[in-house]
Amino acid sequence: MPNWLYTFGYRSADGVGCALQAKYQGGIYCISSLDRALITSLLSLGTLVGALSGGVVADDCGRRGGVLFSLLLFLVGGSMQVFFTNIVGLIVGRVVAGLGVGSVSMLVPMYQAEAAPPQLRGAIVSCYQLSITLGIFGSQVISSVTRSIESTASWRIPIGVQILWGLLLMGGTFALPESPRHLINQGKLTQGRRSLATMRGRAENSEIVTAEYKEILASIEAEKVIDQGSLLDCFRSRIMLKRTLCGVFAGAFQQLTGVNFVWYYSTQFFTQVGISEPYLASVALSIVNVCMTAPGIMLVERLGRRKLMLSGALWMSMCQLIIGAVSIGFDEGSSAAHSVLIAFTAFFVAGFASTWGCGTWVLISELYPLRLRGKAMSLATASHWLWSWAVTFSVPYLTDPNELAMGSRIAFVWFVTTFMGAIWTFFCVPETSGWSLEELDEMFASGTPYRLTPDWKPSTNSRALVDASFMVPHFENYSLEQTNNSYNTE
Repeated sequence: MPNWLYTFGYRSADGVGCALQAKYQGGIYCISSLDRALITSLLSLGTLVGALSGGVVADDCGRRGGVLFSLLLFLVGGSMQVFFTNIVGLIVGRVVAGLGVGSVSMLVPMYQAEAAPPQLRGAIVSCYQLSITLGIFGSQVISSVTRSIESTASWRIPIGVQILWGLLLMGGTFALPESPRHLINQGKLTQGRRSLATMRGRAENSEIVTAEYKEILASIEAEKVIDQGSLLDCFRSRIMLKRTLCGVFAGAFQQLTGVNFVWYYSTQFFTQVGISEPYLASVALSIVNVCMTAPGIMLVERLGRRKLMLSGALWMSMCQLIIGAVSIGFDEGSSAAHSVLIAFTAFFVAGFASTWGCGTWVLISELYPLRLRGKAMSLATASHWLWSWAVTFSVPYLTDPNELAMGSRIAFVWFVTTFMGAIWTFFCVPETSGWSLEELDEMFASGTPYRLTPDWKPSTNSRALVDASFMVPHFENYSLEQTNNSYNTE
């Protein structure tokens, strides 16, 4: 649900751009590549700042409270976009909305991962991506309907709809319990246990709730060996540095697949290469995106995170290579070339939706210990938005006929970056499926090479490992016996 909200923000840029371009054709506005790049990309720049501050919001306001605060920012920014009529007002509104979007995009997967049972965590967090795809589809349909309106309603309506979804989401968030892990970490043990029981659908004194509650409490008590952790603690130890960089690179490589080129610029791109129904082609891609996200929700648990993301990167790079080859091997007016271009763009979207679309958010939500989860996830999500901004800002200059005029040959750029992502996945992505967040802390502490983690198994004493100890340098000097004496789980 939350991403219905922010993907309407994504696509409103397309609606604004089309409306302003239409005005230019009528002689009123002149939209340069710079203006178009700013209008389209500055939401992502705002989300970068929002994501970086989201960790502080998550720790101070809670996961649920942080979502509500972020939604308020989003609604303010959306309202500014509706009521302001000049480019400066639109840009400022998009930046403000982006602050809320960036924070929400970090908080929601965190909340889902902390609330979900291990065996369903991947599927539940993947629903975050499903809601993104539904939002993209809905916004493209609305943009297609309103693009022919000869007034400012052509872009005010798409932006106004996202405000309605924001209000709906805010109302639904009030009904949700706070993350049990956050409550327990704040010392609100009774509330935390009650929240956990609510999410598991069982009595507070049930065996399952009691066992999970003790596991969470033991991990949190162990972390109190040292303080709550600063942003620098994400980089101070070798083990935590690897975990932090894994999330940062996952967010970067997801954007470097070129997927946002498809969502932001597909209509203009298809127009430039001579496809007769560019809006229809874009809507068709959105339908593929929605339909192929459903298999991803199942595959993220059945295949695991590593296999899913590795196969997806290879799949997408192959599609981009073929698109690039077609761009130099056929005339742009060739109907056969157009058919191949649309087909392999659809194959690319299908590959992304069923692999990296789901897998990236699941992986990022599982990598970090509770003590540093908010701060580290902020960095990973900020990386996602930084590269989103870089891609959306640079594409007009790379593709426009009056600039570098790469056209569909830009696919070669995405081929290189996506293939690099496949190599990185093989060496640097751990397998995180099937284990609790606390058991994953043990896996990282063991020093197992990430490419060998599919064969890793937790020890019988996994609940006694002190996450805080292996966050600090020279973890080798700590012993399990020392950590066992630091707290009592009974």
